[in-house]
Amino acid sequence: MTTQTPLDLDTLIGCPQCDATYTLAVPKSGETAHCARCGYRLIAPRRKAGMQIIMLSVTIAVLVIAASVFPFLTISAAGRSNSVSILQAALVFSDGILVVLALATAALIIFIPLLRVLLSLYVLTPVVFDRPPARGAVKAFRLSEALRPWSMAEIFAIGCAVALVKVTDLADVEFGPAFWMFTILVFLVVLQDTFLCRWSVWNSLDKTRT
Repeated sequence: MTTQTPLDLDTLIGCPQCDATYTLAVPKSGETAHCARCGYRLIAPRRKAGMQIIMLSVTIAVLVIAASVFPFLTISAAGRSNSVSILQAALVFSDGILVVLALATAALIIFIPLLRVLLSLYVLTPVVFDRPPARGAVKAFRLSEALRPWSMAEIFAIGCAVALVKVTDLADVEFGPAFWMFTILVFLVVLQDTFLCRWSVWNSLDKTRT
């Protein structure tokens, strides 16, 4: 009768996309480990990535707040012009039953992206500065990841681009400061997601809890 060695779960890593399981082999800094089945990026460690993500998160938070209140577009037609901010555009249908749609739009464009970067700062700041994790850091990071599909700043940018093609035939359109802030914001959100190695974050939280 043979005795099986207990399986050490710390030596395994599972793909969150297709559930394939691999023996853990941490790549060197700058290298990337992908799932052989679906190509999902499993591990992508980078030197000083934590500090870079913190700086990006602070910048994104400032841009989200500023872009939501400054004029986004100024539309002129027939001698009349009107400026509108992103928050005003999101809440334009805030009467009656459409208030639910208005609040959902504002949440997807502004509040959820802002909440995600604040959660990232809450989780990463103590870890990067070699301090114990903040209370509830695991739940906070899990919530940030759960909200990721609902952060639709990029979708809003694409929708604006399509709409502007049609509007420019009917009226004169001037881009306000919030338009350029939001353009930079979309780029920084993608850059932050590229820098973030989720396995490294979970691993850091596990180490500090033991």
